[in-house]
Amino acid sequence: MSSCVKPLVQSKTSPVVLLHGFDSSCLEWRYTFPLLEEAGMETWAVDILGWGFSDLERLPSCDVASKRDHLYQFWRSHIRRPIILVGPSLGAAVAIDFAANHPEAVEKLVLIDASVYAEGTGDLAKLPRALAYAGVYLLKSVPLRLYVNLLAFNEISLSTSIDWMNVGRLHCLYPWWEDATVNFMVSGGYNVNAQIDKVKKRTLIIWGEDDQIISNKLAVRLHSELPNAIIRQIPECGHIPHVEKPNSVAKLIVEFAREACYEDAQTIPL
Repeated sequence: MSSCVKPLVQSKTSPVVLLHGFDSSCLEWRYTFPLLEEAGMETWAVDILGWGFSDLERLPSCDVASKRDHLYQFWRSHIRRPIILVGPSLGAAVAIDFAANHPEAVEKLVLIDASVYAEGTGDLAKLPRALAYAGVYLLKSVPLRLYVNLLAFNEISLSTSIDWMNVGRLHCLYPWWEDATVNFMVSGGYNVNAQIDKVKKRTLIIWGEDDQIISNKLAVRLHSELPNAIIRQIPECGHIPHVEKPNSVAKLIVEFAREACYEDAQTIPL
């Protein structure tokens, strides 16, 4: 049931495992992934159960516990070494949940514009299924996806926005996508507030300075609540730095993997 991009070679350093955001896919990493490999990092990009391009013809549950178990079984089957787990947006909640429950599988965390303070899917979990399916259908619509791009990027041309709209909704065309997304929605989603301070792993927080979706004040809060974290802000960048500023993100991840980071927070020059 798993879809991923495998590394070309194994390295002696800890593997980097790239997650993605809500209702997205490993194609989020199409700019940054090659840069990490060029730097000699063993890099995996994994689709979270229920999203991306995994084969879900026999639809499993897509709640939080199932997503966590799927990632763990993937790690146990293919990697079997402590990893540097990278989670952008809602993928940061996936990463925190995984690290809290399977600390033996994680060496370090990288959290990018982390969506970790939402209390699950909220009232959406109480929607009648007919309304939930209507909402999910809207989620893959072209106008909504283009509007989200305007919010997610600091600056974006129309042609680039159309390109990313097509890439971002590609996985939505699978016949099981609606069922999997509704299943996640009505299950309650991620609520990792109580797990944050339990994560003792070395953590790098990356934040786009001009994020219009999640305030960078929450980056400061997250930094204060994680006991072993450092923070970097990327200027002139929105909610998805690994798409908008791939060179900066790749540089930070490589330096962090090699522990070539400064202890104090700083803004990196471009």
